[in-house]
Amino acid sequence: MTSVPFQNPYDFFSSCFDQAKAAGLPQHDSMVLITATKDARPSGRMVLLKGVVFNQDFRFFTNYESRKAGELIENPRAQLLFYWPHLGRQIRVEGAIEKLSAEDSGAYWNSRGRGSQIGAVASEQSHPLDSYEAMETRVAELTRSFEGQPIPRPERWGGFALKAEYFEFWEDRVNRLHERFTYQREAGKWKIGRLWP
Repeated sequence: MTSVPFQNPYDFFSSCFDQAKAAGLPQHDSMVLITATKDARPSGRMVLLKGVVFNQDFRFFTNYESRKAGELIENPRAQLLFYWPHLGRQIRVEGAIEKLSAEDSGAYWNSRGRGSQIGAVASEQSHPLDSYEAMETRVAELTRSFEGQPIPRPERWGGFALKAEYFEFWEDRVNRLHERFTYQREAGKWKIGRLWP
């Protein structure tokens, strides 16, 4: 690239994401979710992107009683990092966090496989676990108790949306002279810039 390929960062993101998917990269939809506590203690973990609403948000789902959810509720700002080394490309997205509606969370819940639903009901995510066997026992018990019936979404499980305010697109170049484009939302419009590598 020598010129800005897209005026809208969502178009740029979609192009990169589609290339990663078309290339057959494993878990092309994985991203690092970086959160921080109120006293600025950061933490990051891999999660899966479960939807992008054009010009609006990036969506993912979790247990609302997990560490990441607690940090997102306490300090509702976060960063997403996508990295596809085979394409020599990474994308950072920063913004404010909002909980998704019960309707949106329910719609995604109903699209999940039963095994994933059972796992979400069984898991006390991020809390201490005595043994793996204890978890397997709980999963087996829930599998029996829900046999032949739908599995309702627990209230403690649902989605978050990151409302994008800033994008940085990084592309690998020889001699570490990488290309970096930025998009900053200002007064409802995207201001485009470049950064030194």
